[in-house]
Order: sequence, then structure tokens, then C-alpha cells
Amino acid sequence: MKVANAVAEILKREGIEFLIGYPVNPIIEAAAEADIRTIMVRQERIGLHMCDAIAKVTSGDRIGVFAMQHGPGTENAFGGVAQSWGDSCPVVVLPAGYARNVNQVRPNFNAALNYRNITKWCEQVTVPSATEEALRRAFTQVKNGRPAPVLIEFPSDLLREELSGPLDYQKTPQLKSGPDPRSVSAIAAALVEAQRPVICAGQGVHYGKAWKQLRELAELLEAPVMTTLPGKSAFPEEHPLALGSGGIGISKQLHTFLQKADLVFGIGCSFTRSSFATPMPKGKRIAHATLDPTDINKDVPVEFAAVGDAGLTLDALLEEVKARLHGKTRDRLAAVTREISQLKGEWMEQWMPRLTQNTKPLSPYRVIWELLHTVDVADTIITHDAGSPRDQLSPFWVSQTPLGYIGWGKTTQLGYGLGLAMGAKLAKPEKLCINVWGDAAIGFTGMDFETAVRERIPILSILMNNFSMAIELKVMPVATEKYRSTDISGHYANFAQALGGYGERVTEPEEIVPAIRRGIAKTREGTPALLEFITEKAVDVSRFA
Repeated sequence: MKVANAVAEILKREGIEFLIGYPVNPIIEAAAEADIRTIMVRQERIGLHMCDAIAKVTSGDRIGVFAMQHGPGTENAFGGVAQSWGDSCPVVVLPAGYARNVNQVRPNFNAALNYRNITKWCEQVTVPSATEEALRRAFTQVKNGRPAPVLIEFPSDLLREELSGPLDYQKTPQLKSGPDPRSVSAIAAALVEAQRPVICAGQGVHYGKAWKQLRELAELLEAPVMTTLPGKSAFPEEHPLALGSGGIGISKQLHTFLQKADLVFGIGCSFTRSSFATPMPKGKRIAHATLDPTDINKDVPVEFAAVGDAGLTLDALLEEVKARLHGKTRDRLAAVTREISQLKGEWMEQWMPRLTQNTKPLSPYRVIWELLHTVDVADTIITHDAGSPRDQLSPFWVSQTPLGYIGWGKTTQLGYGLGLAMGAKLAKPEKLCINVWGDAAIGFTGMDFETAVRERIPILSILMNNFSMAIELKVMPVATEKYRSTDISGHYANFAQALGGYGERVTEPEEIVPAIRRGIAKTREGTPALLEFITEKAVDVSRFA
């Protein structure tokens, strides 16, 4: 058995169903021979984005694997792995490397050396007999601890060599660790004592499948819940205690409760300071429970902390809180939910004119509002893109079911949403999978809409086209005035048609809903659909100073 075939056999034993990549890498052909579906993309970055989504929408139960060519393929993939690293996505990356006699020679790109700062495990196999051990280490690392990419580089000459004996490889375990009981007790005491606690739920709740426990704790404490952007949909947003998701665009109720909180409890989040995350108000008491101890006190000072899986942590907290409450409540639920409802009403009253605006060019908020009320939200997975689509969609999309929204934002690569929708559709073919992006984002990854067509991945792509880098208008006024530097253009519906998909351009407000219905119908027929909405150069966002 050649090394490439051994790698493919190990992938099968690990339960890998898809190998996403770009040739030439012998592992790709070996995977096809082993009946692993090979999916070829138009650029390396989008394939890694697809791998991210496979893990995200399955809580890490399924791992995306990406293989690429040595040299330019490995160089081009760097940005995609950096996105996986920044967004905490478990991905196995299997680059071919230059032959061993030249892989250390300048200027040949050595993945094992250059990817070390954006992977949690990174090594190069130099002899055939090390193949099993290297992949055993990689899969153990990618399944356990903080989710992150791992990389094993196989020199191209090595992949064609023979293994001397039979494979003795068994599927690696997925393990969980719980928090120190003393830490749990301290957090529970603080939560019970707090008069206005706010729970901040992050992506770790998704990976820990701790949605039920989160809801139970919130209801037990009668405490409102916000989610981080990556944690969006971890708590049902139609729930009376829901504040919505954080980010740049947020709700009035989230802002108000966060400002007035006397304790913020972060579960499964990193509290990373970012331009794209809701900052924690200074001077707040903070309790932090997360999987990775390096996040504790990284960006915000915390008074109480626990390290462990979000599900196990919430299980332990529920026992402690129940014991401290002695089966009683504080009769806060009516007052808390009434305040949330009042603030939400005021906020929605302010935004309804934008959400229902009947003008041309279209209001992007009208498109989002109609999309929300046309699809079956519980049967949909949706994601934003970087920039305006993120800030316009995330506050107003009301998530109902866990993993129904793929939020992201620590690293904000334009075009990420397309790959996420495609990967989500691969992992959850029964769902309507939507990406919402702008005319800047499609410029980065738009050619991979052809991948969706060719690989039979029927997603619904919602494109807001305002012929401009609108959010840059305020920061590039001179460049815009003198050189039109923020102007961009294209007829993207025609583009989608030229690539073999369904494309439709929408300019009239009354055509928004019929177009969405036609797009959904096309995806049900197996055809990817791109709906291009001609929108105004909107720069307004629901944010609070």
C-alpha cells in the first residue's frame, strides 16, 4: 500500500465522507479510489471555508479535511487556515510538500514550518512508517480541546512510497473534561447573589451541545441571555429572556441590559476584544467559564473562572444553583421579561420603517425582513458575510433552533459566507442553506458559485448589490471623490446563470418575496440560486455609543 492510499484508508476509518481540495495531491486520487467523495474547488480558501462549516453545523462531530498541491496550493491556502484558526474551527489540512531532497531549500514553501502560528498541531512526515502516528496525533488533537486546525505535510515523493506492513489504525476518541467543582461553586454563588445577571453564551455552547442546559439555567436564574456572534442561535431568540446576538449591530435590549448588569457570566466564549464584537462595559463583575484557559483574563479581567466543556460546566452549575435556591425563585421573571419586551418594542418601532421600506433602490433591511418572514427559519441555516451583510443581518434575524445561524467575526475575510453555506449544505442536505453577502464579497470568492453548481450543492445566495464599498465611503471620501475608489460593479445574476446556476436580479420591492420563493424552489430542484437585490448605499447600523 502506498502512503497516499494509507492516508485515504485512515480517513475512512475516521469516518470522513468528503475530501475537499485542489489538485495535484496524490491523496485526492487515493481518496476517490477509497470511495470518499472528492470535491474540487476553484480556489483553496473556499475549500477550507467549507470544511469549517462541516464542523460548525455538526458541533465538531464531523471533521472537514482539505488537501492541496505543494508550492502554490499550500501558499494560497494560508488565508483559509488563518480563518479557521481565528474562528476556532477543527479542520485537518493535508498539503503535499516539495520532495524531501529540496523541501528545506529556499524559496520552496514548507507548510510544516510556515503554518505553525495558525494551527494547534503541525508536522511533516519524513518516512512512510510515521504516517499512522502522525495522523493519530492530528485527529486526536483536532477532536479534543479548543477547536482549531491541524496540519500534516506529506512530501510529494513520500506519498508514492510503499508502507512495509498492514495498517493498525483505530479511530481516535473524542473526549471532554469538566471544571473544578470549587470554581463551579464560586460562580454559582455569584449568579444567585446577583440582582441583574446577564448570561453571555458563545460558540462553545454549540460545540458542547449545551443548548438545553443553557436555557434551563437562564430560566432557573430568570436571567436574560445574549450570545456572541459565533454563539448566535445557541439560545432561541424568540424566548422572552433572549437579548439577541452581539457584534457591531445589536439590539437596544442587549445594550441596555449589558450596561445595567451587576454580573456578566460568559459561558463557552472567549471575551476576545475585537472591532466586530460587543465590548464588555468596564467595571463589571465577570464570571468566565470556557474550554481554553488561555482565554481567561486575556482581554477582560474576571473575578470567577472555570475551565471545561460548556455542557459539563452547565450541568454542574445547574446542580449548584438549584441547591442554593432550595427550589425557590426570586419572582423576577415577569419584571425581567417585561423590560426586555418593552425595550425590544421601542427598538423595533425605530427600525420598522427601514425593515418595511418601499423604495428603490431597495433597502437591504427590507430584503432581510422579507427573507426572515418567507423562509422556514427552523429549517434554515443562514450565514452573513463580512461588512454590511453581517451588521444588517445579525441583529434582526431571529434564530429559533441551535446551529441555524453560522455567526463569525474575529477574522473577517470577505467571501467567507459562500463556503460556509456550501459546507453546511454538504453536512445538512435537508436544510435550506443561505449566505447573505455583498458586491465586495462576491469579488473575492464568487467563482466558487460554479463549484456549487458543478458539485451539486444547491444553496441560496442572497446578494446585496449597491455598486459600492458602502461602509468605506466615510473613511475614503477623498479617494472616492477624486478616483471613485469605492465604486464596484457587476451583473451578478447574469454571472450566476453563466456558471450554470439560477440567477435573478430584483429591483422592485414587491418582487422581493416572489423572487425568494423562486430561489428556494430552484434549490429544491437541486440548482444553486443567486438572487441579486439592487440596494441603496446603506451605512446605518443598529449600534449604541
